[in-house]
Amino acid sequence: MTTTTIDNMRRVETPEGVEIALRLAGPIPRAWAWMIDFVVRLLVLGAFALLLSIFGNFGTGIFLIVFFVNEWFYPVLFEILGKGSTPGKKLLGLRVLHDDGTPVGWTASIIRNLLRFADLMPMAFGAGLLVSLCHPESKRIGDLAAGTVVVYVEKPSAPAIPAGIAPLRPPFPLTLDEQHALLEFAERHTLWGPHRAAEIASAAGPLVGPAQDRVATLLGMASFLLGRR
Repeated sequence: MTTTTIDNMRRVETPEGVEIALRLAGPIPRAWAWMIDFVVRLLVLGAFALLLSIFGNFGTGIFLIVFFVNEWFYPVLFEILGKGSTPGKKLLGLRVLHDDGTPVGWTASIIRNLLRFADLMPMAFGAGLLVSLCHPESKRIGDLAAGTVVVYVEKPSAPAIPAGIAPLRPPFPLTLDEQHALLEFAERHTLWGPHRAAEIASAAGPLVGPAQDRVATLLGMASFLLGRR
């Protein structure tokens, strides 16, 4: 479930029943991000042109391949590998997400970027700019087809761990994903209410073991991961 309000916030309900707010980016910051990426692409092409010029016709053929990849797959690779942000978007604090707030995937990224030719019509991103200005979420044609939005990256807040929770070393080494999940639990547990938080904490299985207060146990481990001793 999603809603958009007049304050340019997109509100998305997560599977846990928690509502999060995404601050949508308008056409101006997106245009600045595109210009930065355009300059980066020009620099990349210039460097390859200089390097490949010494190889004659063979170098020209390789350059055309580099030009194609740079033009059409530069944004796709950065959006997937850069967590939704090309260099331009990263400098402007922007990120591409699915409409439901999840990280953009390969299919959506390819669709939104291949449809840039439609946004370019009739010239100078005329169609894309017009659609972006008229759409309540500032979507261009590629975003409408791919089901994506461009939002501002919000700085993560420190997990809300009560002062009375003592740091607790995890009983076994945790993977990076497990550490992230533990810190996200600590950050969001106050939004769920005590019963829902306890239910989610019980899913941690061997990490909490037979502990009576599993929420406090996970919060103690999160505190340990944050370096609080």
